[in-house]
Amino acid sequence: MTFLEKLGLRALHCIDPETGHGLAIKALQTGLAPAPGTLTTPRLATTLAGIDLPNPIGLAAGFDKNATALDGLAKSGFGFVEVGAATPRPQPGNPKPRLFRLSEDRGVINRFGFNNDGMEAIATRLAKRPKGAVIGLNLGANKDSADRASDFAKVLATCGAHLDFATVNVSSPNTEKLRDLQGKAALSALLAGVMETRDALAHPIPVFLKIAPDLSESELAEIAEVALEAKLDAVIATNTTLDRTALVSRHKGETGGLSGAPLFTKSTRVLARLSALTEGKLPLVGVGGICNAQDAYDKICAGASVVQLYSALVYHGMSLVGEIAEGLDALLERDGFANVAEAVGSKREAWL
Repeated sequence: MTFLEKLGLRALHCIDPETGHGLAIKALQTGLAPAPGTLTTPRLATTLAGIDLPNPIGLAAGFDKNATALDGLAKSGFGFVEVGAATPRPQPGNPKPRLFRLSEDRGVINRFGFNNDGMEAIATRLAKRPKGAVIGLNLGANKDSADRASDFAKVLATCGAHLDFATVNVSSPNTEKLRDLQGKAALSALLAGVMETRDALAHPIPVFLKIAPDLSESELAEIAEVALEAKLDAVIATNTTLDRTALVSRHKGETGGLSGAPLFTKSTRVLARLSALTEGKLPLVGVGGICNAQDAYDKICAGASVVQLYSALVYHGMSLVGEIAEGLDALLERDGFANVAEAVGSKREAWL
């Protein structure tokens, strides 16, 4: 991290977190954020659901909710970028304050509630996306929708032509009863509608599913079964958690989803279990608590084909992407792996 980036992060931490987040987006829009370009080596280059990636490090949904900083993010070193979540109609989300730094824990709690500009505005921005970048969209449902399950298909139908992949998000804890859609019957019906919409696109794209880390063993087994039956292209494990075990920060009691370092172990265990349940038949995206190259490597060895991060950027800045890429390449070389794919699931048993 450069001196200027350290200074900028320190300044951002002196103001309200949501305002600071807005300024970070502005920095990307105006070219003030680090822009190393595509970061790749023969070891880091990989594929996910048929998509060629320069490296396995992705940006998780939630950072650029409205797809307003695509050009800057495309130059930040990520192998792929996921924006959103987008809902059919614009909505303001939950009342402020709704974003909290847990500095002592290196975590974040948010209860945004799918605040976004709506699918039409986001589709317009995605239509002008930078060439060469791999960009996906997190699909959401309106809080007051009479048929939340159909909302996911609506967003896909509107935005799908401009995407490389789409993610069904039924695991956010910040929209009341949304996680109920993770149940077997409800999820099967929802995914059937989404996949039908995907197949009707002029150029069908991969569809992923993002799950919660707070699932029981039986619930996780059901999701694995449904994902395979629906012929999903990947599962993202995991979203934020409601667990507050061992936190020390003063904001630890705030409602919402917890992300960042405290989520790492829990999310990685869910990832490894899902890898075992699907027997390697379904690509997995590891997300939750990645703060350095070793964390990313651990996720891959636990069963992830690629990884995503977000909350760590709050504490380490955008230069973290390059640091993880360099460190991951060195770890793969150290252990004798010719590429990322060879390392996937190589140490899964250690997490079970």
